[in-house]
Amino acid sequence: MAAAPKGGSFSFLLTMMLAIVIYSIPALRNGIGAAMDMILGPIVGGGDVSWLIIILVLSSVTGLYSSLLQKYTIDYEKMQRVQHRMRDFQKEFREAQLSGDEKKIKKINEKRDKMMQEQLEMSQEQFKPMSYIMVITVPIFLWLLYVVSVTKGDMTGPYAYDMGAIVFPYLGIVNFVDVAFLLPSWILWYMLCSLTLSQVIRKTLNIGGL
Repeated sequence: MAAAPKGGSFSFLLTMMLAIVIYSIPALRNGIGAAMDMILGPIVGGGDVSWLIIILVLSSVTGLYSSLLQKYTIDYEKMQRVQHRMRDFQKEFREAQLSGDEKKIKKINEKRDKMMQEQLEMSQEQFKPMSYIMVITVPIFLWLLYVVSVTKGDMTGPYAYDMGAIVFPYLGIVNFVDVAFLLPSWILWYMLCSLTLSQVIRKTLNIGGL
């Protein structure tokens, strides 16, 4: 019988559902984007800073606080111990199966429930910081969607945003609001920056892998 979601996993699911609802309702999505524009607009609204740099900075900020939250809410040493025990258990179980030792297999099966429970607890622990990360990340993402809409002329705002273009391999110059490799260019650039910088930040902070 599967354990019911609890603690961090439940709050993450609740936050995720709320984010989906907000995104699916244009009035809420655009309202939060416009509210964020009141904060971030004066910083970038002059158009003097390239959106390549703006998105790079935003991905650095989100990567830094995400890594810090994970560092101080997840017990990585305990996680590594559980993963090590699970690998040993799997190796022992395979050897028992290959040898056909029914007595040993029965003994190992008795340990399986405990190992699976520890694995489940570690999986749930990974969700601890996700709610806090989303609370900060989602408004930034909604602001970028707002800027895209202003750039495309779908709505007007206090600033006449023009996100400009980016150069991609094989595609050449592509406007930030256009699609490149099946994704909007600005999202693709954000993902590339976020993945790269997050690895550097996690290495610097000595955060283990999830």
